[in-house]
Amino acid sequence: MSPKPEEEQVISTHSVERWHRRRSELAGWLQRPKRRLRAKQVVWLGDIEVDVEMFDALACLKRMNIPTEFSCAGVSPLDEPEDHSLYAYITMPASEKTDRFVQFAMERMKHRLLVTYEPSGKRYDLSSFFIGHNRSYCLLLGACAEAFARLEHHG
Repeated sequence: MSPKPEEEQVISTHSVERWHRRRSELAGWLQRPKRRLRAKQVVWLGDIEVDVEMFDALACLKRMNIPTEFSCAGVSPLDEPEDHSLYAYITMPASEKTDRFVQFAMERMKHRLLVTYEPSGKRYDLSSFFIGHNRSYCLLLGACAEAFARLEHHG
């Protein structure tokens, strides 16, 4: 059965084994006790507060005129157990440049990146594929954005 046009569609490719691992990690996370260690760390990017771990990626995307709508680093399930995002993510409206960046990120980040597309909102959601990999996801996404910026500038 194919998805309805308005439904979010997974456009990145992942093996059955990786999907099983993802479900297993989620089940384990749900069972573990969660204590608050510290408040979420945020900084200002223009007039918007963003997670400090996501700042480099968001700032680079902003310099390239690739707008973002939402983001969350969710770097530790112990930071904010109530408001915690299990997967670090960034949401961006589709455009020619965004489409190129998403393709570049999927090639570069491979199985670490889960990309969905929402046709009704014409936007992408790029998130970490595995629980517990959010900090490395933020670093990799920042490096990916910088590499894309260099490619676009010199390309």
